[in-house]
Amino acid sequence: MLFPTNRHLWPIFNSVIAWLLVLLMTLAVTGLIMPILAQEKPTAPIILEGRTLFYVSESGQYTAERRANDANNQLQKILAQNQPPITVNLDTTKDVPVIQIQGAYLISVTSNDVPTGRTLQEQAILWKNILEISIRKAEYERTPQYLIKSTIIAIVVLFITFIISWKLGVFWQRFLKPSEKKDGATSPSLTPPSTQPLTAIPQTTSSKINLGFLILLIVIRGIIWICSLFYISHLFPQTREWSQDVIEILKVSLITDIFPLGNDRYSVLDFFILAGLLVGLVLLTQTVSRILKSKLLSATGLNRGVQDTTALIVNYTLIFLGTIVVLQVWGLDLSSLTVFASVLGVGIGLGLQGIAKEFVSGLVLIFERPIQIGDFVEVSGLMGTVERIGVRSTEIRTLDQVSVILPNSRFLESEVINWSHYSPISRLKIPVGVAYGSDLENVKQVLIETAKSHREVLSMPSPQVFFIEFGDSSLNFSLLVWISKPYKQFQIKSDLYFQLDTKFREEGIEIPFPQQDLHIRASELPQNISPDLIESLAKLSDSLATWLDKNSQNSNPQDQVKKIDD
Repeated sequence: MLFPTNRHLWPIFNSVIAWLLVLLMTLAVTGLIMPILAQEKPTAPIILEGRTLFYVSESGQYTAERRANDANNQLQKILAQNQPPITVNLDTTKDVPVIQIQGAYLISVTSNDVPTGRTLQEQAILWKNILEISIRKAEYERTPQYLIKSTIIAIVVLFITFIISWKLGVFWQRFLKPSEKKDGATSPSLTPPSTQPLTAIPQTTSSKINLGFLILLIVIRGIIWICSLFYISHLFPQTREWSQDVIEILKVSLITDIFPLGNDRYSVLDFFILAGLLVGLVLLTQTVSRILKSKLLSATGLNRGVQDTTALIVNYTLIFLGTIVVLQVWGLDLSSLTVFASVLGVGIGLGLQGIAKEFVSGLVLIFERPIQIGDFVEVSGLMGTVERIGVRSTEIRTLDQVSVILPNSRFLESEVINWSHYSPISRLKIPVGVAYGSDLENVKQVLIETAKSHREVLSMPSPQVFFIEFGDSSLNFSLLVWISKPYKQFQIKSDLYFQLDTKFREEGIEIPFPQQDLHIRASELPQNISPDLIESLAKLSDSLATWLDKNSQNSNPQDQVKKIDD
């Protein structure tokens, strides 16, 4: 096999998600820390057609923002005049070096602009060289040759991006997308997922893996297109300025504290960091519970229900404790949520009674364990296998392979038949009726032999036959058999009925159907009949015959039948 299956790709997918979360948190923390560091010494950028050249600091009564805006406006004004060559000069005759462009003042180099270990003269020369190089580049980017070259590069980049995106879609369709059954494929087995081999991947896990890969594909495609458009926007001066403006707007929107919570205010970036931490916490707790279940609990020899319950409790406990720790690390004072907690408690007592009821019922089911994952149950007319027990609802997979979500309280308030409680062995009652006059010993022998020949019927306890009653039309028997797979009871009954019908035909045993016979004894009829009665009946018979002959000549058979019916 050239490519790994979903099972082998699941660890890779977890690793990719983990690295993406780490990268997201790193970028978020970097974006959160950098503005804070920048606030220690306020600076503003000198920008030429979307390119940041250097940063200036505040000087006396002039803020860094004002100095930068004045210099940027001067640069844009001179470039807009389009009178090359544009000269950059350095005036050192004054107290501080002054950079001039086309003989006009641009900016002064002050001590606040100079980093440690560098003189004013060195800093001024450095800025002058940067300006000259940037202006030469800006002049070149306004030429037709550059515009044609950049347009070709943009088309090539878009084409390469489209090919990569298309190839990723082909890879998803061919190797990662879940295969669909074609027309004419065999129907899935009625065997519940709990009885499948342990090496098989559960359907829910496979669906999550495929959904995860689909989301990852969308994210990768989006990143590729964003990077391509960002690169193309930097090829042209106008679009470069627009992209820089968009980036600045996003930076300000992300790092500005606009959401009050408690005594503090938080930015959009803070909530992104919190969301990333919570997602990482959920993935971590799921991994820990999965390892606990597959490595530790499986070695203890406990049944599947106990293992799943223990892993579920550990998962929820870690999520609860981890959420508290994450909120504290994030900087939220939990004491500020006292009022919110009290309001939430009142809401649970009033508006969320149903949810609280299901939550408590779920805890009872988890700890008391009247039903467990893998049990075959019957509740409210539904029969199926318990697939999941949550704190609010329980999932049952019916024999039709349909998932039914039932509230947990349903299992505590109504009668539940658990065919697998403590032991999956259960007894089936199969009623059978034979005709009167049948050989009862032969009937009993056929019933027992047929039951023993079925592969799903247990030999111990052995099948039994009971003579129930003398029915109205049949002799009624009850065949009792023991099975170890309750979810196959309908199939087993059907197989036994088919086999019994064949055996009864071979043995000449009749299966009756409801019927009624009327017996009239001759001794109860009158012995002497009056001559007058005989004569009247004869006349009536002759009259009826004459009438029938007359009507048969004047009407068709359908009308005749209608008249007779009337």
